[in-house]
Amino acid sequence: MLNNIGPAGLILIAVVVLVLFGRGKIAGLMGEVGKGITAFKDGVKSPDPEIEDASATADASTARDVTPEERAERDNA
Repeated sequence: MLNNIGPAGLILIAVVVLVLFGRGKIAGLMGEVGKGITAFKDGVKSPDPEIEDASATADASTARDVTPEERAERDNA
């Protein structure tokens, strides 16, 4: 179905979307998408310092159970 859409069809779709949503909404949406991508990249680059500190100070004897209570109750039943 999409193989039959040529450049003229894509331009027509872009014009219809632009008329329906307006230039401001599309620009705002693209800005939010860009912020989300940037935040994701920052999150991947630098891990959370709280997690890093906890893993550096924890040893095997002080390991704690982080299983959610709901799941632990289900597993014990």
